[in-house]
Amino acid sequence: MVMFSNKLNYRIINITALLLLLYIGVSNIGVWWGIFVKIVSILAPFIIAFAFAYALMPVLNWLQKKKIRKPLAVMIIVLALVLIVGGLIAIILPMIYDQLTLLAKMIIEVLENIGDKFHVNLGNVEIKITDYLNDAIRNVGMLASSTTIDLISKSIGFLSKFIVGFVGFIYFLADMEKIRSWVKNVLLSISKRSYEYLKCLDIEIGNYMKGLGIFMIIQLFEYSILFLVVGHPNWLILGILACLTTVIPYFGGLITNIIAIITASVVSTPLVIATIIICLIFPQLDGYFISPKVYGKTNNVNPLITIMVVSVGGTVAGMVGIIVALPCYLLVRTTYHFFKKDLKKGVHLVKKSI
Repeated sequence: MVMFSNKLNYRIINITALLLLLYIGVSNIGVWWGIFVKIVSILAPFIIAFAFAYALMPVLNWLQKKKIRKPLAVMIIVLALVLIVGGLIAIILPMIYDQLTLLAKMIIEVLENIGDKFHVNLGNVEIKITDYLNDAIRNVGMLASSTTIDLISKSIGFLSKFIVGFVGFIYFLADMEKIRSWVKNVLLSISKRSYEYLKCLDIEIGNYMKGLGIFMIIQLFEYSILFLVVGHPNWLILGILACLTTVIPYFGGLITNIIAIITASVVSTPLVIATIIICLIFPQLDGYFISPKVYGKTNNVNPLITIMVVSVGGTVAGMVGIIVALPCYLLVRTTYHFFKKDLKKGVHLVKKSI
């Protein structure tokens, strides 16, 4: 009995307790996931508001460098956002509605032609695509044609969240320097190493978000103008798609290109050729010249790793996973590089103890 008690150590007890906690956590993963989703849905307006404020912080700093006082600079940014969103709703939304209607007709015509030519029954595919497009057309049409009172009555839940998020955005933007200073002081009180780590994350994600915003604007104007010049009837929709799908590396541009070629095939052969040329040449220019210039060397990721990360993100969390996959990978990569030496020391100590 004495020999047995001498062999007993707290390491085994700690490992057993850890395994028990892991078992409890994994066996109730559905409950934890439900709680997590609920918390995220409640905090979503504040998270989105903080993300927008964080992304627009460089604009605020730039305005302040131009000798514009902070309250006025915040007001300029807020008014600019209101004017941009209001202009998009008032001017571009009716155009989007018309082009979406035309796009739906063209895709249905393409499916019918394929079915007739190859004797394939595409009825179910046609119904699903038609349903998706009709929902999109209905929602856009509601926004474009509804009065202010109708819009408020139909979307009171969304409007309340939007107001909360918008007010939160203004406060976050105005107090971002204080928030950053407070976080800095808290981390420095814990350890200087913690502050240096968060600073590295801040630089990495800041560069990514800044680059993504610039690249999205470039994509919007680039492809809208290109498809307008060649006479594509859905030039605005394709430009917006190219802009929005930028958050999905590689696959997003492919989706836009396929839709562009399919819809062009209904119009004329010269348009199809011009569209194919655009889809072959300009993504290469974006990938090899524009993207590296915009993102810089800090956010360069191997294409194979990007595809794998996006695939894993889509498998785990669907569309949201696809969108956040690359930023999450950048966080993990930055963390690994920052703590690489510490990890090597830990592995060395474990090997020694074994």
